[in-house]
Amino acid sequence: MLLTGKVAIITGAGSGFGKASADRFGQEGAKLVLVDINQADLDATVAEFEGKGYDVFGIVADVSVEANVQAFIEDAVAHFGQLDIIFNNAGIYHYGNAEQLPTEQWQQAVAINQTAIFWAAKYAMPHLKKSQGTMINTASAGGLIGFPDAIAYAATKGAVVSMTRALAVDYAKDKVRVNAICPGTGVTGMTSELLEDDQVAEGFLAPIPLKRFGQPEDVANAALFLASDQSSYITGHCLPVDGGWTMS
Repeated sequence: MLLTGKVAIITGAGSGFGKASADRFGQEGAKLVLVDINQADLDATVAEFEGKGYDVFGIVADVSVEANVQAFIEDAVAHFGQLDIIFNNAGIYHYGNAEQLPTEQWQQAVAINQTAIFWAAKYAMPHLKKSQGTMINTASAGGLIGFPDAIAYAATKGAVVSMTRALAVDYAKDKVRVNAICPGTGVTGMTSELLEDDQVAEGFLAPIPLKRFGQPEDVANAALFLASDQSSYITGHCLPVDGGWTMS
């Protein structure tokens, strides 16, 4: 198995990309620390994964609070004795251009999508340097190309791309790899209601060459590759998982 003996933190792990990635990591032998703000989703996921025989530990936390990020990293290390992988996947999407978007939603997006990754690096890097581990960040296709009516999402995900590259350069000397995944439109809790509108769904599907929406498992497979030694010579890469959207 690809992750036997590795300890992995996954944020936003109660549903969507995070849950699917945690499941893949568990299948490959990782010890799991699942972090989510939603108690019900987290409890259900932990129970499901325990039923599969995974070694799993759940923590309810809001990643927009620095003390929470520091605490769940330290709790993970205290529980399992090490940290090998952190997948910063938690995120939020707010609709609106610069005139429409309330300032508080801009600030919330910056805190959750961007600043939380800075805090994760601040507190996880000392442990990842010991294990020569890896950090994965969820950016977005919307951070690579123009993305309409989502200025906060596009700006913060673009920042994740730049942060990933900066962290990769800073910590390569310590043998810590840092990469990002840039999903396109995926079917998750964040998008499912939006995509129920056939006209909206057609608009999102139109620029995707493969003509289908992404599934959580598509991101999970990419995350597994970046978490494992199969990508040992890859750092600073931002991998589109978008059906070809960003190249079209």
